[in-house]
Amino acid sequence: MPLNRRTFLGTSAAVGAGAAMAGGSAVPAAADGHGRGRGRGRPPKRYSFTVMGTTDLHGNVFNWDYFTDQEFDDKDHNDVGLAKISTLVEQVRREKGRHNTLLIDAGDTIQGTQLSYYYAKVDPITARRGPVHPMAQAMNAIGYDAAALGNHEFNYGIPLLRKFEEQCDFPLLGANALDAKSLRPAFAPYVMKRLRTPFGRDVRVAVLGLTNPGVAIWDKANVGGKMVFPGLEEQAAKFVPKLRSMGADVVIVSAHSGTSGTSSYGDQVPYVENAAALVAEQVPGIDAILVGHAHLEIPEYFVENERTGRRVVLSEPLKWGQRLTLFDFDLVWEKGRWVVERAGSRVLNSNSVAEDPKITGLLADEHRKVVAYVNQVIGTSTAAMSTVEAAWKDEPIIDLINVVQTEMVREALAGGAYASLPVLSQASCFSRTARIPAGDVTIRDAAGLYPFENTLEARVMTGGQIREYLEFSARYYVQTPAGAPVDTSKLTNAENIPDYNYDAVSGVAYEIDIAKPSGSRIVNLSFEGKPVDPAAEFVLAVNNYRASGGGNFPHVAGAKQVWANSEEIRNTIISWVQAKGSVDAAQFASVDWRLTRDGVPVF
Repeated sequence: MPLNRRTFLGTSAAVGAGAAMAGGSAVPAAADGHGRGRGRGRPPKRYSFTVMGTTDLHGNVFNWDYFTDQEFDDKDHNDVGLAKISTLVEQVRREKGRHNTLLIDAGDTIQGTQLSYYYAKVDPITARRGPVHPMAQAMNAIGYDAAALGNHEFNYGIPLLRKFEEQCDFPLLGANALDAKSLRPAFAPYVMKRLRTPFGRDVRVAVLGLTNPGVAIWDKANVGGKMVFPGLEEQAAKFVPKLRSMGADVVIVSAHSGTSGTSSYGDQVPYVENAAALVAEQVPGIDAILVGHAHLEIPEYFVENERTGRRVVLSEPLKWGQRLTLFDFDLVWEKGRWVVERAGSRVLNSNSVAEDPKITGLLADEHRKVVAYVNQVIGTSTAAMSTVEAAWKDEPIIDLINVVQTEMVREALAGGAYASLPVLSQASCFSRTARIPAGDVTIRDAAGLYPFENTLEARVMTGGQIREYLEFSARYYVQTPAGAPVDTSKLTNAENIPDYNYDAVSGVAYEIDIAKPSGSRIVNLSFEGKPVDPAAEFVLAVNNYRASGGGNFPHVAGAKQVWANSEEIRNTIISWVQAKGSVDAAQFASVDWRLTRDGVPVF
């Protein structure tokens, strides 16, 4: 993949060779304690600036939930969207002076809402004379300086990502997204920005972008044979010294990678998924890291570099435009160069401001189109269903996902070598607010069951492997002794396992004994009333995220794939409802699993 010359060469070539620089510092380094530079009798020159950062915007422009068709709200009363971020950004620019600020993002921009889906699939930006992506329009209007690539940027394929890149007035950075043949960066690795000071010598700020190695497995269908994704530490170690030699006074990394040092995909690829803290620890010369991917709020977190002892400041502004990170840098002029004297960070909450009418007005037509689209009626339902209790009960609304997946796989395998194998299906409670109402069912109702762009696969697994798969899934519950009170607000998400990494499997019956320790909870696993034979073969209908190693569930990534589909499961559900005309839970709902303690049902 060739580099985008407009975004990469145009912004970097003007920097010049510059003087060779030593590693950066995020601790006091220039004054002697009396406000004077070393060897000088007058106060040193000082300059301060601020870098603002967002991450994991996931297609949110408006403070709006397209699945509920109303203003966004959650239990913490967060707000979302670039329209809110724009207001915060303008406040900071007024306070600091626009010329003393930069604005960057850490990825996952073009997937996540029905707004972003609409302009990828319904009215795609890749069409001849197609529209400009709403996220490009909004980010251009706000004035972003750079954005790192997130793993979800690749969900809709490389052509759409390239079109989005073309529509942005700022570079998309990915120093570890390499062309598979040449092993050269397929996107701009970095951008160098100049900030003018009152003292003649500009401050040169380098922003290095790093994406997630998990792209190689999560979007294998889109990137396989085209791009490879080495580790963040490896590529940072290659580029940071280069940026310093080019004259960078400050080096900031925008990393679509969390801080935990863990990976959800086990050993599927040899690189760490959440490596931001490792980058700070192992690579000298970095001053700050804007963290993404993990959807956490980290106002300020310092990591000491193991080689230099200097501290690097990290910050993650939650997700969806709920927070804005501010990195504040204080520089001092010393020995003919700018040196970072102090660096710190904090976050601003977007629920403290109103939406910027400049942004909402800019995209009002796009918003109206998507609201009309998601409110199209596609069928009816005989009864209301919801996910309110689906995290701890076998609810009909999750059975709906599984019956759709099971029917699709059975039809696909009919007449083939695997047609005689029983089909099981996995599904997760992606959202605890999804619902199918009694009466009219709209696109947004059906789509709300599956907010991710996952596709469906069929993998062959044994009964013994299915048991281990279920045991792994059951780690999700907090061990609760028999007789002890059960508080559903504290029952789930043990070990910080997210809801989307708990799978319910249909086609078999089983109990999860939450009084037992993790690893020995699956009880009475049966198929058609008989204990499951560990050697028996089954076909598991499974989403591509799980099949590729997402969540690190055992066996499935290495299991034989006998079928795969490129259509999003969300669209398959919508088509199924349209074809049926009426959804009747009585025809497919059953209680196949339940939580127990010593054989006694919890609910």
